[in-house]
Amino acid sequence: MNISVFTIQRRCFEHLAGILSSFSGDIKYYSIPLINAIKITKVQIIVILSEKNNILSYINMNICLENKIFTLVSDIVTVKNQPCFVIGGYVRDMILNRESKDIDIVVLGSGIELAKEVAARIGGGTRVNVFKNFGTAMLIYDGYEIEFVGARKESYRRDSRKPVVEDGSLEDDQKRRDFTINALAVSLNRETYGELVDPFNGLHDIEHKIIRTPLDPDITYSDDPLRMMRAIRFATQLGFRIDNLSMKSIARNRNRISIISHERTSDELNKIIMASHPSVGFRLLDRTGLLSLILPELDAMKGVEEKEGRGHKDNFYHSLKVLDNIAAKSDHLWLRWAALLHDIGKPATKKYTKESGWTFHGHDFIGSKMIPAVFHRLRLPSGNPMKYVQKLIMLHLRPIALAQEEVTDSAVRRLLYEAGDDIDDLMDLCESDITSKNDVKVRQYLNNFKVVRKKLIEIEEKDRIRNFQPPVDGEFIMKIFNLQPCREVGIIKNAIKDAILDGVIGNNYEEAYDLMLAKAAELGLTIKKTN
Repeated sequence: MNISVFTIQRRCFEHLAGILSSFSGDIKYYSIPLINAIKITKVQIIVILSEKNNILSYINMNICLENKIFTLVSDIVTVKNQPCFVIGGYVRDMILNRESKDIDIVVLGSGIELAKEVAARIGGGTRVNVFKNFGTAMLIYDGYEIEFVGARKESYRRDSRKPVVEDGSLEDDQKRRDFTINALAVSLNRETYGELVDPFNGLHDIEHKIIRTPLDPDITYSDDPLRMMRAIRFATQLGFRIDNLSMKSIARNRNRISIISHERTSDELNKIIMASHPSVGFRLLDRTGLLSLILPELDAMKGVEEKEGRGHKDNFYHSLKVLDNIAAKSDHLWLRWAALLHDIGKPATKKYTKESGWTFHGHDFIGSKMIPAVFHRLRLPSGNPMKYVQKLIMLHLRPIALAQEEVTDSAVRRLLYEAGDDIDDLMDLCESDITSKNDVKVRQYLNNFKVVRKKLIEIEEKDRIRNFQPPVDGEFIMKIFNLQPCREVGIIKNAIKDAILDGVIGNNYEEAYDLMLAKAAELGLTIKKTN
């Protein structure tokens, strides 16, 4: 298919479209003379795809070629007569009208040398980060991260995703790209400035929302198995579909994911989780067989078992619904992870009795204990993020229990004490966990949650429980009674904490001190006498 490109001023679009709609011949490039004639600052490319049924389809691509970095690069490469292109994700995102701060520039020659020349022109001590092993260089300019690379071709060994790299042509460089939508290139040389080079019909795939590889997908995915994760991630982020050949190829090559580092896999998982509808990605991971290899804990939740005509919900799909629900409320990465994994303890705790049917008692506790192993395997951060996810999973049933019962001050105090500053995230998670198809039941739960939230605010304002530390601590107790760390210290501390949380005493020093003396007397302790 011949793709013809006009670079025009925005106000000319409607007039030109009317002319082109009746044009039947082959249309060639007319971009640069028109750019120079009308001195535009923003470029609009109208792509005319004319092949089957002689239908003209117009796609608007706003490329911010007025960005100084492009004209600066153009000046350098034009003088050197060196073909140069902006390529990949930046071009794709401009077509899709998505913001992009990453710019990839490919040049026939040394990308490192071009980066250094560009930095010198920018001035101001612009720093160039050089990666000699990869033949690339990167600099930051005006908030954009710009990577320069020489056009290259790649070949792979079976046991590694690290390619053997050779100098190549633009076509070679486009062939090595993962997907057709990422193989689009726009010329930066003055005589062809703004012309689009699209050898694999990437524009067609953008228009029809298709993820497809430039070459045989078995080669693409086997050479670099991370591309399987990227295909699913792009489909999730962009709302595209993966073409059938690619889906089948990913399923065939899924075991190749084992050569990818867990860090790279987790990076793609995080991007999937942060999409507006992350469940799409996890359904695709399941369909291709990748889920069981990457997150077997989630895969184990699939399916419904029935006994005596009584079944339970599919906890895998339930968790995906909870994840989508929380994604509509929050862009907090680790809250979304908590939503995804909140029920991973259910397979280990599933039990059926005639009296109760299916139960999962203790799945909150077991699930929270599983999190360190999951985070360690995926090389996710083991500090506060892991502890945060553990805490939310451990507590995720508590507000639900409160919503089912009369909300007592004591129960609310304990929830505030244990959740601390994460109480609002916990409440969001619990509300997202209501996925029943019974609208009456859902409304009842959500109304009860409103009561719980109101009570949380009232108790917090009155008793200052969130993140509270009892007014009398262990060190004070040991000093008063001349004790070393021992069981009696713990008994007194817990008695004071429980009394405050149960509302027996106030959250103040005087009442806590009196209770300490009373409890110590029960234990046969006396105050240390001072000289």
